[in-house]
Amino acid sequence: MAGVEAFAGIYRHLLEEVTMATQRHGQIIETPTEARQAEPGPSVLALLSVSTGLAILILGIVWFVFFRT
Repeated sequence: MAGVEAFAGIYRHLLEEVTMATQRHGQIIETPTEARQAEPGPSVLALLSVSTGLAILILGIVWFVFFRT
């Protein structure tokens, strides 16, 4: 049963780590980690730009090879 007790301790620790946004004086207060969770950042923009550019290039090559008359 030591495994179950260890799991219960880890689960309890994880529950203590999870905090919800609180509201004080009409403003929502969040930790820095909570505030940053939905920000994709510039790397996502670069990934989308490169993948879109490659898709256009590949479709252009396919069109040029197979559908050019």
